[in-house]
Amino acid sequence: MRWVYLAVIILFAAATIVFAAQNFEIVTMSFLGSNARVPLSLLVAVTYLLGAATGGSLYALLRRSYEGSRRSVMGSP
Repeated sequence: MRWVYLAVIILFAAATIVFAAQNFEIVTMSFLGSNARVPLSLLVAVTYLLGAATGGSLYALLRRSYEGSRRSVMGSP
């Protein structure tokens, strides 16, 4: 099953890279009243990296929490 997950991650990353490489036009991004003009490829890359970092952190936090709750339940009579 690990190979399936790895294949999905590689395919998604490759699709993201291809999309970013084909979209270099400048777009205007608005956030909390601020505007920035950046290349769409840069916006896609930053969004992908932030999503990967936060998703991985959330997964690790949930796994640790689940394992901790299982230990506390198994340890009590």
